[in-house]
Amino acid sequence: MGAAQAAEKGTAPVRISNRAGSSPFVLLCDHASNFIPAEYGTLGLTLAERFSHIARDPGALPVSQRIAAALDAPLVESCISRLVIDCNRPLDAPDLVTEVSERTIVPGNHGLSLEARERRVAVAHAPYHAAIEQLIEERLAAGLGCCLVAIHSFTPMYKGVPRRWHIGVIHDDDMRLAGPMLAALAAEAGITVGDNQPYSPADRVYYTLERHARSRGLPCAMVEIRNDEIASAAGQRRWAARLATILAGIAVEAEFTEQEAGKANADECGVRLQPMGR
Repeated sequence: MGAAQAAEKGTAPVRISNRAGSSPFVLLCDHASNFIPAEYGTLGLTLAERFSHIARDPGALPVSQRIAAALDAPLVESCISRLVIDCNRPLDAPDLVTEVSERTIVPGNHGLSLEARERRVAVAHAPYHAAIEQLIEERLAAGLGCCLVAIHSFTPMYKGVPRRWHIGVIHDDDMRLAGPMLAALAAEAGITVGDNQPYSPADRVYYTLERHARSRGLPCAMVEIRNDEIASAAGQRRWAARLATILAGIAVEAEFTEQEAGKANADECGVRLQPMGR
């Protein structure tokens, strides 16, 4: 059984779609699934809790899939719930294996031994990041572009506090992708855009991009879409089309600038496409 088939049966920890995609973008979905391997039972949670936003980012995967298809981009998705282990957290993070998610106690995560935590790293966290690492190395070796965009979703209300943003772009001081994305989103009527809202790298939510993009000097950004905006197929199509158009526009601008400047000053457009090295 191949990795993709295993993922469809809920047994593989990671799935890569469209590995050889021609786009300069690589999409990541850290919290794509609510699947909990049988060895962990229900983690002491109800069915409703295991299907709620605490288990995965609702809508993030279908939006990621639609963007990947529109751009001909690779997509890497974690196939195990963040309740088992959060693949977008460093190994020393206090919420790597969360004991309380928002206001929900996760009984199966309490009192874990070091051995049990290491087992969870081996089951989900390590394979996910190894897959991203391998994909990036393949693309860089082949001279393909490698701009990383992580797709997430967030709840309209968190611990009783409403969140007014429809979408947020999360970034550090590398604005090569975040700058054009924020500008394009802000130009659209009726959309409230968060700049490092509702999260920022200070909240330890930037780990995947720090590990795989920032460590190599690759352009990157994280997108957070309010999950009521992408609860329906229509909303998912709308936001995927919007984001795919914005990303394609950044790529077109970058390619045009490189051609006109003889590839002498690609940083003017904010993104380096091909070839892209460390």
